[in-house]
Amino acid sequence: MPIRLTLICHARTVAQKLGRFPQNESIEMDWQASAQSLSETFKASARFVCAPEARARQTAQLFATQVETVAALRDCDFGRWQGQRINDLQAVEPEALSAWISDSASAPHGGESIVDVCARVGAWLDSLRAPGHAFGHIVAITHPFVIRAAIVHALHCSTAAFNAIDIEPLSITELRFNGQWRLRMERAFTKTTELDSD
Repeated sequence: MPIRLTLICHARTVAQKLGRFPQNESIEMDWQASAQSLSETFKASARFVCAPEARARQTAQLFATQVETVAALRDCDFGRWQGQRINDLQAVEPEALSAWISDSASAPHGGESIVDVCARVGAWLDSLRAPGHAFGHIVAITHPFVIRAAIVHALHCSTAAFNAIDIEPLSITELRFNGQWRLRMERAFTKTTELDSD
């Protein structure tokens, strides 16, 4: 059975703007005033899921009121680096930061490595194809690291390719499965984007 997976990156946060490793912060925009503003974007048959962090849940509220939280879509655990500025870490822990960037199995911050994130997200993608799973269109609101991991898994890339992928706030990445995963498109989201045309 075919699967359509639309991955939407959460809206921008202050941490992203300041170059900090994320914590469980809110998005910059007034998401409560904007709730449901994008509810016409997808067909009613789409199933919405999101990561458990506030920034993903708030972004999901722009699209739907019925959204399932999926733990596998959570952001990378950055351990003791959470909330710290990358520039500051370059000054105080240059070797650790360099090791983390160059070695996808490295986790000097005490949290998850890139390899760990890719394995977690890959297992979730594989579960979508399991017998008895509801197929169809899934819209997942999550984080840049999770979307990068999904692309790496779907295209059977080495985790070394992870850092070569950029995911912008509110960008859309679409994966389709019909015997194998395919990267269908990646584009920025706007209110006028028509996502349901084939």
